Amino acid sequence: MSQPPPPPHQPPPPPHQPPPGGGFGAPQPPPPGGFGGFGAPQPPPQAPPPPAQGPAYGYPQPPAPPQPGYGYVQQPGHGFPNQHPGYGYQQPPMVPVPPQGTPGGGRKGPGATAWIVVAAVAAIALIVGAGAWYANSSSGSDTSGGSASGADGGRGGQGSGTGGSGSGKEKAPADPSAKVLFQIPAPRITDRQELDNVAGSWLTDSVYAKAGINKIVGYDPDTGATRWTLPLNGQTCAGSPEISSSGIAAVVSESGKRANARDRKPCSDVTAFEVATGKKLWTTSVSTGGAAVAFGEVSISGTTVAAGAGLYGGAAFDLTTGKVLWQHARGSCTDVGYAGGEQLVAVRKCGPFGGELYEVRLLDPRTGGAEWSYKLPQGIDNAKVISTKPVVFGVDSGGITASGATDVFSLDDTGRLRTKIALEDGKYEHHCGVGKVHDCQAITVGNDKLYVPTNDHDGSAQGSRTNEIIAFSLATGKTTGDRIDAGDGYDIFPIRMDGGNVLAYKSGPYNKGAQVVSVDGGSLKQTRLLETPASREVLRAIMSMVPKTSELLYTDGRLFLGKDLVSKPFTADQQSYTALGFGAK
Repeated sequence: MSQPPPPPHQPPPPPHQPPPGGGFGAPQPPPPGGFGGFGAPQPPPQAPPPPAQGPAYGYPQPPAPPQPGYGYVQQPGHGFPNQHPGYGYQQPPMVPVPPQGTPGGGRKGPGATAWIVVAAVAAIALIVGAGAWYANSSSGSDTSGGSASGADGGRGGQGSGTGGSGSGKEKAPADPSAKVLFQIPAPRITDRQELDNVAGSWLTDSVYAKAGINKIVGYDPDTGATRWTLPLNGQTCAGSPEISSSGIAAVVSESGKRANARDRKPCSDVTAFEVATGKKLWTTSVSTGGAAVAFGEVSISGTTVAAGAGLYGGAAFDLTTGKVLWQHARGSCTDVGYAGGEQLVAVRKCGPFGGELYEVRLLDPRTGGAEWSYKLPQGIDNAKVISTKPVVFGVDSGGITASGATDVFSLDDTGRLRTKIALEDGKYEHHCGVGKVHDCQAITVGNDKLYVPTNDHDGSAQGSRTNEIIAFSLATGKTTGDRIDAGDGYDIFPIRMDGGNVLAYKSGPYNKGAQVVSVDGGSLKQTRLLETPASREVLRAIMSMVPKTSELLYTDGRLFLGKDLVSKPFTADQQSYTALGFGAK
């Protein structure tokens, strides 16, 4: 299963100038005055369409009568696998792992959907053993008197800060006015049918690493100079949102290079590498039934790399050696995916097609055994983990919505329900990917609160639009009264927690740059950490990255936005980028 390190490769040819329209190559320094050499404010450009999305699994399933046992913790039995009262399904056995050396994841018709909505809403409302919590939970209205009643390194949504002044690590620079550090041109694509994966980016004090075609490249975060290149067998499929305390990240990639625009290889390779040096520690894969398992997500918790394969199970590997620690194969119960960080949380599906039941489980990262399990009602097709400590996850209460999470569940340390928070679809602007477990953006957890942005609405100035970030208590489910205002003409969403402070991204009017602000968790005072140039070319390039769903990373005065998919530009003269970097000192 494990692959030996590849033989030393020849150094790349000297950098060349990208072809017209922005071909792939080494990062190019921006021309004076911005991306296009202009510095004066321009009328707002039209936002390009968002990048195409690939197919996803996880459509709602037909309902079945509610099952007993929902709403309380299922304690694991003796050993693993576990038997869970109320399911009646045998858990899949652990797949024996032989000793290894050290080498190096059908839509139903309208009638079914209607039944799904009814069943899911009824199931969420009728929680056995936890009805009192639901009776007291918030409907999503804003008690602060605002207008919200109508409504992660960088990624990620968890934090255990307690708020208060000066509790964050990110400090305001002497001058928050940022310059363009560098931009990474997208690869040159001429086939309209071609859609290439460049998922994965990581940021430290010394390196910005970004996936390219069949490789990962480490750049100097200030100059864009290439520090290292890590070749991969194929295009990347997913990158770990985390970097371990020892500086290691993980990536899932295809098993081979694509022959043409329509060719696809399985996402079966898992690779761990040092972010500082680009050194590959190992590449490996696992199989079930004689076929390689194709993974859709990867995450790190402690010294464990966990990769999820949707409905095809999952596996875990030792961070430094690549040894397979455990594998949950596809069976009557299947691990859909994992979310790492301070703890390792799994989402599991049990039951036959059309009668699936989902549960959220806290795992021992080294053994895969469950410390506790929390059942979800019939009709819920997935759970999206927002935070692993505390465990907070979202679900769609009926069908697939734009946000991907209309109900958020807050659990305590033993896996029991604390409360549920209702986020009415269309009133809030977070995003959790369909068919993903660890892909929630513009929503974060900290200070025992859930921070979520509202939809935009009229501002105080005539013709202006604005929004705010609202805080909900993870103990009561009610709004706390905390409201982080974007200001007229601005839109705001949370990036991540920084201790007890909320790091947030603000996009402004056509003549103002985008900002990163630190919001004190106690006083809600906003401190501007960075503001991008406001030239038309810079703002157009930022808009093309779709910041709310991009690989958005901020640390130590540097902001990076990265894409996970690239395709042919819409026009011949359109500049297309894989990543943009900004810095303030």
